[in-house]
Amino acid sequence: MLGMALQAQAAPTVQVLNSNITRAEVIAAQKGWCSALLKIGAAYSSGGFKKAKVTAEAVIDQAYAYQYGPVAFKPTLASGAQTFRPTRAGALAYFVGGDPAFPDDKGFALKPWRSCEVTNQVIQLSGNYATTMGNVSFKNAAGQITTVDKTWSFMKEPDGSIRIVLHHSSLPFEG
Repeated sequence: MLGMALQAQAAPTVQVLNSNITRAEVIAAQKGWCSALLKIGAAYSSGGFKKAKVTAEAVIDQAYAYQYGPVAFKPTLASGAQTFRPTRAGALAYFVGGDPAFPDDKGFALKPWRSCEVTNQVIQLSGNYATTMGNVSFKNAAGQITTVDKTWSFMKEPDGSIRIVLHHSSLPFEG
């Protein structure tokens, strides 16, 4: 009788917590980052600092994993005691400025960027993590291009979203 009772039960639900991140997901996340950066600048152009800040907050919450703890974020134009931005507040200050705790930040995303393009040299996939290294090129309103060296690590969360856990950016060495 016990065997019959067990057979009548429904199959257990299986929850997959670690699914592999794909190359396509990583490239989509990079393109999404570029689009989001341009969106912050467009918000600034159309609605000023307040609108840009609200947009940047939403972008950071979606693109970065600050809700889980510190993110290894080293922005391109940060230096001194404010070189590293492990907190959401530090990332927000870098993108839009206006935070007295980060007086040197002028708002990288507020520049009149018109395009953003990623060129990967390396993409490493390992379970639910991926690391990329290459360049990101930004074109401003005058058509000038600024290219930075960029390393990102992404994490695929149980809900399938992809978030940045490491972001290192620097100007190329010109020795």
